[in-house]
Amino acid sequence: MYLALYRKWRPRRFSDVISQEHITRTLQNQVREGKVAHAYLFTGSRGTGKTTCSKILAKAVNCLGPVDGNPCLECAVCKGIEEGSILDVTEMDAASNNGVNDIRSLRDEANFAPTVCKYRVYIIDEVHMLSQSAFNALLKIMEEPPPHVLFILATTEPHKVPATIISRCQRYDFRRIRPEDSAERLLYIAGEEGITLTEDAAGLIARLSNGGMRDALSLLDQCMAAETEVTPQVVADTAGIAGREQMFALSDAVLSGDTAKALTLVTELYDRAKEIDRICEELTGHFRDMLICRSVRDPSGMVVCLPDELERLRKQADSTPPERILAVLDDLQACSAALGKVPDKKVELEMTIIRLCGGGGKPAVQPQAEAAASADVAALQARIGELERLIASLSSAPGRLAPAAAARETPLPEEQPVRVAPPEPPKSKPEPVRPAPAPEPEPAPEPATEPLPQWEELLREMENREPALFSLMDGSTAVRSGKTVIISSPNPMLRGMLLTNNIGAKLADLVEQKLGSRHKLRIAKKAQPKAAESRPSAFQDILSRAAGEGVEIRMQNNDRNAGDSSGI
Repeated sequence: MYLALYRKWRPRRFSDVISQEHITRTLQNQVREGKVAHAYLFTGSRGTGKTTCSKILAKAVNCLGPVDGNPCLECAVCKGIEEGSILDVTEMDAASNNGVNDIRSLRDEANFAPTVCKYRVYIIDEVHMLSQSAFNALLKIMEEPPPHVLFILATTEPHKVPATIISRCQRYDFRRIRPEDSAERLLYIAGEEGITLTEDAAGLIARLSNGGMRDALSLLDQCMAAETEVTPQVVADTAGIAGREQMFALSDAVLSGDTAKALTLVTELYDRAKEIDRICEELTGHFRDMLICRSVRDPSGMVVCLPDELERLRKQADSTPPERILAVLDDLQACSAALGKVPDKKVELEMTIIRLCGGGGKPAVQPQAEAAASADVAALQARIGELERLIASLSSAPGRLAPAAAARETPLPEEQPVRVAPPEPPKSKPEPVRPAPAPEPEPAPEPATEPLPQWEELLREMENREPALFSLMDGSTAVRSGKTVIISSPNPMLRGMLLTNNIGAKLADLVEQKLGSRHKLRIAKKAQPKAAESRPSAFQDILSRAAGEGVEIRMQNNDRNAGDSSGI
């Protein structure tokens, strides 16, 4: 009867196990020094040597003549364990024996002394599949195990094992098999089997096995059945993959924007029975390798490929911007996630390829700060346009005065209503009398001001952090008067803008950050021209014109408390 390669070439000693030196060396030392624990937990992905090391350890602790911690493989115990004829070593699959009764039977049996061996060894594979009740039963015997019992638990999902179990075991995490170690082992086995296996084919098998030696040997077994000489093409056809050469051609077509060539390559691969999921996965892996080559100086330890393929990847990556590679990867990842939800996977992949050839995937996400700044600028431009139209309409309207210069932002003295005293009734023919203009209130004295040297520095920081606000404040100066900052600016719209869209609050926050305390903000009042000071008001002008025309004007006092009226 033919024996599969992964069973025929299963390691029999610790020294035969590859890529797990950190574990095999420790176990050898424990066996040699007689310091074997009562329970072990082996974790790791499939095909990394968990069950193999469990069986080697079972032979080593019971071997009648161990050699440097390794089983001798010659004594009756070693041969009996390998043949499965010794009942003191029990291997149980927890996936099918996961009930509490199975563990209770094991617990009852463990109380009896071994018949042939030194230890009763229980190897429980996929231990995470046990039920909660079974774990509780197992915990009972692991808390106080008999001296002749050894538990070896193996699992691919250690996070599902209760912490109370893990804490009573020595845990060993098995690494994935290194590709170079796997390829070397494959070449050795192929030579012993009389099969021609090229180094490129061995490297491809190692890469496809994803760190699992059992998967690698199973694929080699399949390739050996197909051809006596195993080449990369034989491996690709057997595994149903496109291969690195096709990925180079497809990626070149995508990056150059050659949609027709890219779709033709996808169709050819599909016609050769390549699964759409696998094509998308391989193309994603190819662009991932490109990104690694583009990002790190020495990618040899992170990219699994042959030396000549690595050089081609470097050249392809160096000629492609990293943003473009990231955009392609983004679309390919989205396509891979969508393939399981669509009725026609080929159409989904073709749509993605067309998008990639047309512009490199999705646009990069704009940083939040840049987006916020753009929104502020747009809002500011819209507000400026609105104010300009308002000013133009006020300036062109007849009978209206031009808008005055910007006033102070701090509360100004309120104008007191001026009551015109009624003149004495005329003794003779009444003549219109022009009322004397009311005196304007004198402004309150300004407190002493001091220069504010931090203002220029604040403007420079504002230019980088708040460009929209800087465009409004550019060219301004400021002085400080107590807890008030007085701002002078050539921008006539500054006062109105500081009351719009929380711009004033934002400026106050910046001033507080720079000065270390909260200050009030004021806009300096511009000096009025002398001509404007002596110019009569519109109401006085109307009174003068009426008097010149001989029109009598009566002024009605609307104050309810006054209760009287007077005429002029």
